[in-house]
Amino acid sequence: MSELPAAGTAVVRLDTPPAPEAIGIGVHGPAGHVDEFLLPDLWQFHLYDYEADLTVGGVEHTIRPGSVSLVPPGTPVRYRYRGRSEHLYVHLRLGAGGAPREVAAVQHAGVHVTELDRQLRKALSAWPQTPGRAVAEVWAALWRVAELEPPRDRTAHGTHPAVAAAVALIEARLARPLTVSGIAKETGVSHNHLTRLFRAATGQTVIGYIRTRRMTQARHLLRASTLSIAAVAATVGIPDLQAFNKACHRELGASPRAIRAGAARR
Repeated sequence: MSELPAAGTAVVRLDTPPAPEAIGIGVHGPAGHVDEFLLPDLWQFHLYDYEADLTVGGVEHTIRPGSVSLVPPGTPVRYRYRGRSEHLYVHLRLGAGGAPREVAAVQHAGVHVTELDRQLRKALSAWPQTPGRAVAEVWAALWRVAELEPPRDRTAHGTHPAVAAAVALIEARLARPLTVSGIAKETGVSHNHLTRLFRAATGQTVIGYIRTRRMTQARHLLRASTLSIAAVAATVGIPDLQAFNKACHRELGASPRAIRAGAARR
């Protein structure tokens, strides 16, 4: 049993392992090209590494690197690409037993992106020669997605569209230079108005939020990945290593090397 309510969520049951039919890497594009898909009997599970416009069952979304989608069987999807577009995908069947869980059809995986990518690539390398291993990795990835922050919690309390758009833009561009004036311009409000809206919605300034997200991501990558410290710094938008070291001391209480070493000792 599955459904896709108007709010853009799907109901999944994960008490029994999934049954993948295909696991792979999809490459699409170029800019402006449109693809439409409908799989009558299979779920579509995708992890994206690009920006595009995606419509799922009539609900429009903007996907970006780190977005993940879980689309029920029989649901039409439509992509409009912005360039060369690559994603990991699994087409699969889910069991009908067990407790139902409501999951956003499209959401951003946040700090879980690295682990989801690892799990799906392990599934891909195991498929189809070692199907049991592939199933285990896909099942774990599905549970990870199902346990992301509930979709209704993220859209509750009447968050202003400009704040939601600003947060999405920040998440998509942590590795790039970000300014409040630039974010305000892209979200269609003035600098001062965005500042007021953002503080009311989050309790933080825009710059404070950017700093918090960058350092949260940096701590995760230092602890959970093998990226070099320079690569971590660049990934979170602080490519100057001296500035990154100071930011880690100030926001995380230790140097990047100490943060990584502390994780390795646990």
